[in-house]
Amino acid sequence: MPTYVTTPIYYVNAMPHLGHAYTTIVTDAYSRFRRLCGDDVRFQTGTDEHGEKIAEAAAKAGETPRVYVDRIAATFRETWPLLAIHPDNIIRTTDADHIRTVQDILQQVHDRGDIYFSEYSGLYCKGCERFLTEKELVDGKCPDHLVEPKAISEQNYFFRMSKYQDWLIDHIKSNPEFITPERYRNEVLSFLSEPLEDLCISRPTSRLTWGIPLPFDENFVTYVWFDALINYLTGIGYPNGSEFEKYWATAEHVIAKDILKPHAIYWPTMLRAMELAPYERLHVHGYWNVDATKMSKSIGNVVRPKELVDAYGVDTVRYFVLREMSFGLDSSFSNDAILTRHNSDLANDLGNLFSRSLTMIDKFAQGMIPERETVSQFTPDDRELMSAVSAMVIQYREYMDDFKFHKALQAIWEVIGLLNRYIVTNAPWELAKNPRQADRLRTVLYFLAEALWKIALVLGPIMPATAAKMAAALGMQDNFIDAVIDDALNWGEIPVGTVIDKGTQLFPRLEKKLEDPAPAPGKQQAKTEPEPALGEGLISFDQFKSMELRVAEIVAAQKVAKSDRLLKLTVKAPEERTIVAGIAQYYSPEALIGQRVIIVANLKPAKLMGIPSQGMVLAAKEQLADGSEKLVLATIAGSVAVGSRVA
Repeated sequence: MPTYVTTPIYYVNAMPHLGHAYTTIVTDAYSRFRRLCGDDVRFQTGTDEHGEKIAEAAAKAGETPRVYVDRIAATFRETWPLLAIHPDNIIRTTDADHIRTVQDILQQVHDRGDIYFSEYSGLYCKGCERFLTEKELVDGKCPDHLVEPKAISEQNYFFRMSKYQDWLIDHIKSNPEFITPERYRNEVLSFLSEPLEDLCISRPTSRLTWGIPLPFDENFVTYVWFDALINYLTGIGYPNGSEFEKYWATAEHVIAKDILKPHAIYWPTMLRAMELAPYERLHVHGYWNVDATKMSKSIGNVVRPKELVDAYGVDTVRYFVLREMSFGLDSSFSNDAILTRHNSDLANDLGNLFSRSLTMIDKFAQGMIPERETVSQFTPDDRELMSAVSAMVIQYREYMDDFKFHKALQAIWEVIGLLNRYIVTNAPWELAKNPRQADRLRTVLYFLAEALWKIALVLGPIMPATAAKMAAALGMQDNFIDAVIDDALNWGEIPVGTVIDKGTQLFPRLEKKLEDPAPAPGKQQAKTEPEPALGEGLISFDQFKSMELRVAEIVAAQKVAKSDRLLKLTVKAPEERTIVAGIAQYYSPEALIGQRVIIVANLKPAKLMGIPSQGMVLAAKEQLADGSEKLVLATIAGSVAVGSRVA
């Protein structure tokens, strides 16, 4: 099935930042997912290179507009490979074929009577490069650029957008998936509940010359939106190209919410005036905030993609943005959050699972995928794992198709947690000690390898390099290239005897992080120098923040041999880890199963009685009147997800 997926074209008045990176990572991941589903995908991004802000930025840089846009457009083109983003086409609005297409469309719509000349007075936001209505202002200012728009009057050409208002309302109501998530569909319908004004589509050359000249009046250039939006057609060869015929009916646009109105209202009505069908779906995401403020060049709280990749690695960055943001809602950025995701989700959960699984296959199966038992010999653990993996693949497909990337990743990580428990429950190292358990040992190792192969498949769109590395370590690199999502529903994909590579390390733990961007103007910044002297025994707020306290669930507990004081706990936080706790005198192992406790998750690992301990369980200790002691574990009052941070 053909699928056409686009990012917006990015305005080249500034360098690429995290907002650009997020939109393009989302679109790249979705494109890879559609290919995994067997679709024929066309993925396009590009740069928007005309308009007042471009001319101003060029003048400020002491360059001509052409030299300026060539330089900045190149930085966008160079950014995408750093993020493992590989579009099929990168369009520029200064391309000759785009200019020609825009002028042809303008002439076509003008000849149909839907473009007319008139005078207009209104509130103009230079940042948005459009007129704003009073209703759109917040405290008299543009909500995106935080400046008051300027009242101007001038003669211009207008597009009869109001002519198509009723049609647009009917189309949105008849096609619930046209604008997603639903909150933005409702926002557009609310806006359309009032009369729609016609759209100014030109600027006089007395004010702006850096634009596409109107084909019917040389004294005017095209307004940026009537230029920029047409890129979606130019990039697939409108009107007579074979790719236009093939892909347009399946077009899906991915945008941030600040350009909702142009894409949800201007663009469909323009297409209607051209007698073209509208795009299929519009996917709208929220903002990345820093210090509770939208990231913005003018504010100075910008996060650059290259710096993140250099510090954390490309797949960590891709995983973080897709896991951290619920598509459609705003999300907060911090380097602490990336570091936590890397060390907890990637290094601890996935990395440790993969490493120890391959190590056991190498040690107990001579480094080759072993043959499993017959189906009739499968245990309830085996069947639970098979069922959970299949359910995950089905859920994953639904979530990815609905742009619920965070939920798709949560579903994968639930299986990763189950695999960690599967290892603890089946204890291959114990099975290896008993020759009569050789068949069972081979089956456990087989299931680990097969499940990891399926995880590699579904991680491919999210973390392509990591998924490829996993496939290669499992001896499945050739299969990975042409794999489809349905392969993840089949068991027995890895041939018996396939040689594995146990030396692969996916995600080494990281200790250092970048400094967070400066807070927005007017926000208080925490002092770093000088700090007030602390009293004896006191810690600073920064020292407190360095402690990672998390909610953990105890899933297994047993006494430690030759110790009356220690218990070996297996906890989920959300990754599984072992903690040795000195609470045996106060709690029986059976009484602890299912309890949710608070742990110090980033305590340096230590060995107690020869057992590696990865954290500490918090408890309160009281000295009773009779001289004895009472100890009570610190727990959480109320329902909260395992792994939640305690602050």
